[in-house]
Amino acid sequence: MKVILAQPRGFCAGVVRAIDIVERSLARRDGPVYVRHEIVHNRHVVEDLKAKGAHFVEDLAEIPDGAVTIFSAHGVSHGIEDDAKSRRLRVVDATCPLVSKVHKQGQRYSSLGRTVILIGHAGHPEIEGTLGRISGPVYLVENREDVANLDLPDETPVAYITQTTLSVDDTRSTIEAVKSRFTDVIGPETRDICYATQNRQTAVRDLCQSAEVLLVVGASNSSNSNRLREIGAECGIPSYLVADGSEVDPAWLAGMNVVGVTAGASAPDVLVEDVLATIGRISPIEIEILDGVEEKITFRLPPELLEAS
Repeated sequence: MKVILAQPRGFCAGVVRAIDIVERSLARRDGPVYVRHEIVHNRHVVEDLKAKGAHFVEDLAEIPDGAVTIFSAHGVSHGIEDDAKSRRLRVVDATCPLVSKVHKQGQRYSSLGRTVILIGHAGHPEIEGTLGRISGPVYLVENREDVANLDLPDETPVAYITQTTLSVDDTRSTIEAVKSRFTDVIGPETRDICYATQNRQTAVRDLCQSAEVLLVVGASNSSNSNRLREIGAECGIPSYLVADGSEVDPAWLAGMNVVGVTAGASAPDVLVEDVLATIGRISPIEIEILDGVEEKITFRLPPELLEAS
């Protein structure tokens, strides 16, 4: 059986930075380290950091006053930030720099007197954080229908911003709907949308031209991993999201000659290797890596951690 690996796949620069921040904070041995929310959406990553001493919480109230506190890669609202300050928590911000960029775009558009239209998924931690970063009017939409139903005059000056774990392809239709309905619209260049999400989705579309079945390694609560599986299905091949090799059903591979494998931006290589090992136990495999983009982007760590290194 041939297994084709998508290129790129797995960790992006924002995820690498967030995990590095937790590990460096633990290494400083400056008291217990608390992380608000999963640092990234992957159970394996979270359990590994727990084993190294990190404490994961959902509410700042669970953190002792003055303790080291890390905000996850998804970002937080001003309210969470202010609460942390009032509690004198020693915050290290692991928000992905691309998410921070979206926060600044939204704040700038709002300061110009524009109503902000945020394109994204309701309830996602990144969206909760972004909504809480914009002081003026902001409306959340997920699709063209939501845009049509907005209770706003068509001549309202608006600006759009997007959730970073959506791709250019995901947002194109909704952005077009915003531009079609409103007469005064501004927004960022599409190149500002997350490079990692777009690259992984493009690679999956290429992969599906050769593969007969697609396995996506990622967590069930990972937005970008779920989207990769959806793209496989849209391309017309059976597509499955698996956390690791234990979730691979041999029946999925029966009669298949070419299996495509990729991984969401928060899934580590060790889980991809685990899936490959499982496939190898079902049938002898020949591994091929798809031609694709080689990502070389890195993000700087917070100054306090650079000074300590």
